[in-house]
Amino acid sequence: MAIDAVCLTAIVAELGPQLTGLRVDKVQQPARDQVVLLFRGKRLLLCAGAGAPRLQLTEIPRDNPAEPPMFCMLLRKHLSGARLAGLSQPPLERLVKLEFDASDELGRAGKRTLVLEAMGRRSNLILLDGEDRILDSLRRVDADMSAARQVLPGLFYQPPASTGRLPFLEETEAGFAARFASAAAEKTLDGFLLDQYFGLSPLMARELSFQAARDADARVFQLRDPGPLWRALEDFQSRVREGRFTPVCLLRDGKPLDFACVPVGQYGGAAEAVTCPSFSALLDDFYAAREKQERARQRGADLFRAASTARDRLRRKLALQEKEYAETRNRDKLRIQGDLITANLYRMERGPARLDCENFYEDNAPVSIPLDPLLTPQQNAAKYYKRYTKAKTAEKYLRQQMDLARRDLEYLESVLAEIQRAETERDFLDIREELREAGFLKKQGRKDKSRPAAPWEFRTASGLRVQVGRNNRQNDKLTLKDADRRDLWLHTQKIHGSHVILHCAGRAPSEEDIVQAAMLAAWFSQARESGNVPVDCTEVRNVKKPAGGRPGMVIYTTYRTVNVTPEAAAVERMRVK
Repeated sequence: MAIDAVCLTAIVAELGPQLTGLRVDKVQQPARDQVVLLFRGKRLLLCAGAGAPRLQLTEIPRDNPAEPPMFCMLLRKHLSGARLAGLSQPPLERLVKLEFDASDELGRAGKRTLVLEAMGRRSNLILLDGEDRILDSLRRVDADMSAARQVLPGLFYQPPASTGRLPFLEETEAGFAARFASAAAEKTLDGFLLDQYFGLSPLMARELSFQAARDADARVFQLRDPGPLWRALEDFQSRVREGRFTPVCLLRDGKPLDFACVPVGQYGGAAEAVTCPSFSALLDDFYAAREKQERARQRGADLFRAASTARDRLRRKLALQEKEYAETRNRDKLRIQGDLITANLYRMERGPARLDCENFYEDNAPVSIPLDPLLTPQQNAAKYYKRYTKAKTAEKYLRQQMDLARRDLEYLESVLAEIQRAETERDFLDIREELREAGFLKKQGRKDKSRPAAPWEFRTASGLRVQVGRNNRQNDKLTLKDADRRDLWLHTQKIHGSHVILHCAGRAPSEEDIVQAAMLAAWFSQARESGNVPVDCTEVRNVKKPAGGRPGMVIYTTYRTVNVTPEAAAVERMRVK
């Protein structure tokens, strides 16, 4: 869910005492819509993404691009070394102002304000000078995009226009009763609250309906007395005014479903409510997986598109080759037709469009053979023999080409799986370089000479080291060069995934060690969401690279198969931080 105004109020109240008075040590922009301000080890994340705008302290490290964006450079110029004077939020607005005491290039004291507008698809980050004039913004809004409000450098900042609805904190019992009396009977209670009041989120409106009528979907006519709904709203007003907030994360089947700043009961047994130590910790947990997927989608979009296009092209090419190959399998018919024409030359003349004769290969069954009227009988026979020879040669050639196409198709499927597992900027650069070397991307400029990312590192319960390859080139290096021949190699059976090396350190691993390593192999594969995944396990000495094989492709013998069900919690326990 997008963060609401009340949750933003709770977050500002939590962050204010922790950050006020601290200086900005660094400014980073790890993603197009994210800015990170570092204060003495505290990492403040400001996100203006359409799906997850928010303000929080974060413990999740984020990779920064090699070249910082222009907005990041502007923030560094104005905010590096600045002291945070305070955080403020207009009542019930999804807007937070971070006010800084800063100095210019000549050392003169001044003010800077960074405004976070956490308003869904209209979210933005705007930097203001001491006179509230816009220096720049993450997203510029010109007159073509909005006639009512522009966000452009040089303009004075104007806050978003009000909706005209009454802020729910200003409502009284008498006013509520009057509004409720004039509401349409078929209107849902949460719909009534959202239409009448400003500052309520859909989740809280449904929760108030649930508290009043024990039904989140109850309608106005079902609640003859507005008293229970008013008391629920009044209690929520008191919580907000007094700052009695509780960071609550709602889980369904162990996965984050929603979050709130007060206890929520509308889901009953369908969701588990977990209280978090802080709102920042809540938001880190809630958005971690979603943000990782979104970063991968954005960074890997062009790679995924290039690999998908090449894969689809190969599929079409392979389909045509298989069709041609099937036709070459019937080439004996061409030879027989040539033989029949040759056997009947004595009674043929130039000009007929077909030859009707007996097929002595099939008990003299009648057969009709198409002819080219412009050719002599001898030339027609030679034509059929030539087509037969061509088909015979094509069979061998097509078989080779289909083998290559299937090999490349298998390789591209593995690359697509790599892109989905990639986590960091370095991972995508490595995959991009791999595709260039394989000939699926054009080589542009100088080759990337920076060090590739290291394999993922894990430890089993007994302390054995486990390494997991991030991409096909790393899989090859890990398996064929770095691993000891007595170490164990694991890979999902007939499923694209990473190579996993269980370093045995000269001793025999326990069954638990092998199962844990197999779980990692299943987790870092296309079968991550499946159960009872088959994972093959063998010593590294039994793994070989086939001649002409693409990166990551190996053959192996003398193996055993372990069936495991991957679990995220178990993988995180083994991860080396």
